[in-house]
Amino acid sequence: MTTSTIFERARVYASDCAFKIKDYVQAGTKESAYATTLVFLLFATAIAYIIRRRSSQTAGRPSTPTTPALEKGAPKNQGREWGKWKPSDFRMPKPDPYPNWSIEHTKPLPYRPFRYGPKYNVTMGLRTLKHADWIELDNHYPRYHADKARRIKERGHKCCRTAPEAFPAAIELLEELADYLPARYPSLYRRTAVGIDNLWSGESFDIVQRPLPEDPMQTCARLTQDDLAIMLERPDSQYYLLAGAVLLAGFWRLEDKYGMRMSEIHTSGDVPQFREKLEKGMMNFFRRLRPEEMVARNNYFLQVDDDLGWSWSIGSEDAPEVSWNTAEKNRAVEHHYFRSERQSLRRLPKSGGIVFTIRTYFHPITEIAEEDYVPGRLASAVRSWGDDVSRYKGKERYGEVLLEYLDKKHQEQVDRGLDLSKEDEVRAYPF
Repeated sequence: MTTSTIFERARVYASDCAFKIKDYVQAGTKESAYATTLVFLLFATAIAYIIRRRSSQTAGRPSTPTTPALEKGAPKNQGREWGKWKPSDFRMPKPDPYPNWSIEHTKPLPYRPFRYGPKYNVTMGLRTLKHADWIELDNHYPRYHADKARRIKERGHKCCRTAPEAFPAAIELLEELADYLPARYPSLYRRTAVGIDNLWSGESFDIVQRPLPEDPMQTCARLTQDDLAIMLERPDSQYYLLAGAVLLAGFWRLEDKYGMRMSEIHTSGDVPQFREKLEKGMMNFFRRLRPEEMVARNNYFLQVDDDLGWSWSIGSEDAPEVSWNTAEKNRAVEHHYFRSERQSLRRLPKSGGIVFTIRTYFHPITEIAEEDYVPGRLASAVRSWGDDVSRYKGKERYGEVLLEYLDKKHQEQVDRGLDLSKEDEVRAYPF
């Protein structure tokens, strides 16, 4: 909790107290003096109480992860020429099986990566990730698997691509998944002498035959609920998107970004404050990342249709240009969906490519608004967006309906006795 948030909550508390003693203020000069003094004492007491309470909570639960030092300081190439990678002998540790994982019963993790206003901070928001947690699967797997298979059949040539120079990295990623997934999810996958079997779908993948039957990134996509992308460094020290399987991105198309430098990917998409606040740290991070390290970040969007693969409300997936301007304004809240990405980043030890996994979590707003504290916090977060973030996230098209609904659900929670002061005891970012 920031200092400004502490004072804001204390101010509200003191304001409520002030209303309760207003009758004393109106009683006369002497009483007014007493009442004024009492208000100041209550205000100071509230601040002290919240600070003490926050300190005790911090000691007893995980704190909000800080940005790793990887994105700080001057960029380094670790004693090598730009665009040349010396293979590392690092091997990712074999993960333990996911506890009690079931394709029927393991629910999606409840990522709710939004914070209270009044300020919206634009940051990379990186946190350290354990190797065992690289890929997340849950009981939404059947839908994702079916959606990916359909989109590969319909649009695979547009959504899955690998440049010749990125082929070794794509093969390395496929091999890494073939080792990791059967160890982490043994009830779903089995390692074979030539690749990996999907025990649920009956698919078998031979990853050693040459030529492969399909783009290796396409095979990677069939194995996970994530979209995947690989960035490679060239002699100009810049990182380029040279391999990807982007099937469920919702708002962007691989064909628009394929072959671009990392900075161009973000500026062409009008990412708010990228030049001012993100570009330098992101470049430092990419150049410093070692195979032994893995990080994650989360983001969130709102969508006004129910298509996981492509949000048709912003235009046809085959249109030359797409934007929020085409979306129907103020659709009923039943059409509003909460879309959250959990991204992981790691460097492949042999090729040096940096792998993005992009797992999308997709829920109706009417579903997540039933969760304690969520409608009030999300409403506060949406109101904290500046003009640039609001344009980027399309707020003008749904904000009025969304906020009215969230405010209503928040008030219902307050009326039934939800103690807002205890929220920090039951959740920590990004949940």
